[in-house]
Amino acid sequence: MPETKKVLLVGESWVSSATHYKGFDNFGSTTFHSGAGPLIAALDGSGFEIEHMAAHEAPEGLPLEIAGYDRWDAILLSDIGANSILLHPEVWLTSRTVPNRLILLRDWVAAGGGLAMIGGYLTFQGIDGRARWRNTPVETTLPVRCHPWDDRIESPEGIGYDFADPGHALLDGVPGDWPPLLGLNEVTMAAGHDAIVSAVTAQGTHPLLAAGRHGAGRTVAWMSDIGPHWAPPAFCDWPGYARLWSNILGYLCDRAA
Repeated sequence: MPETKKVLLVGESWVSSATHYKGFDNFGSTTFHSGAGPLIAALDGSGFEIEHMAAHEAPEGLPLEIAGYDRWDAILLSDIGANSILLHPEVWLTSRTVPNRLILLRDWVAAGGGLAMIGGYLTFQGIDGRARWRNTPVETTLPVRCHPWDDRIESPEGIGYDFADPGHALLDGVPGDWPPLLGLNEVTMAAGHDAIVSAVTAQGTHPLLAAGRHGAGRTVAWMSDIGPHWAPPAFCDWPGYARLWSNILGYLCDRAA
């Protein structure tokens, strides 16, 4: 029986606050949201064990030593800004020094780890440039490079696709009838890398899926969401969704290849 691969999904959650007005009176409420459901459901029984570390858990929960990352075969950074990994509570609250976890992640990949960055409002450079992954040690591991500005491409009409490398292992068994996505992060390809799939939008053609290597490790960049809103239910329920992500995780976890 094949060995189960352990994957850490970091981010892909948020808390919203609302004020409700009812005539003279008002009251507030807060709600926790998770966008990890579609990916976790699609990979159920696939041989990948997904551990979800919510965005608010990451500042304290991610290890402060490189050996701590070896418990996972692959790590996915999804819709979470660089500050949540840089600013451990010891730094933010007590001004103490701690190891830089962006450097730890870079070195962990170089030693053979698998890392993916998944798009959203707080990945790559993100909304208003707030994700701040540009010029970080993690960015150097990726097959793409971030812009220094708000990099969102919103496509309410749905994007088209250019399968630039249809024979790539990441697309093995994935049908070509991809349902529309509703947006992505704009990036450029790093030197020596090419897009596997590109998105065709009103603003032009942009990388959507890319793979690369950093040292002994492997990296993947997926420039759209793993779930709503950019990846609508029709995309998440499409049979190719589970196969695509199974391929991506298989690629990341294959350290020996």
